[in-house]
Amino acid sequence: MRCPFCSAQDTRVLDSRLANEGDQVRRRRECTVCKERFTTFEVAELTLPRVIKRDGLREPFDELKLRSGMLKALEKRPVASEAIEQALHKIKKELIASGETRN
Repeated sequence: MRCPFCSAQDTRVLDSRLANEGDQVRRRRECTVCKERFTTFEVAELTLPRVIKRDGLREPFDELKLRSGMLKALEKRPVASEAIEQALHKIKKELIASGETRN
C-alpha cells in the first residue's frame, strides 16, 4: 500500500477490523518512512453474473442501471430512498450468492 503523504511503498498494518456489516475490512496503517497513519477500506472484488437481454445479448450486470430503473418506477410512490438502497443491496448479495458467473 502506498503512503498518501510521502508516496512510500512500505507501510505496515496496525489494526484490522470488519466494517460495513462484514463486507469490508478496515485497516489502520502506518508509513515506515514518514510515520504518518492512515486508514484504508478493502472490499473483495467479486464478478457478478451477466444479464441476458430479450434479444439474447449478454451484458455485465450494471448496478447503476438497476438503480435508475427502480428510481424511475418508484418516483411517484411513497417509498423511502433507504428502502430502495436496501433492496439494491439485497439483490446484489443474492446475485453474488447465486454463483452463476458463466459468460
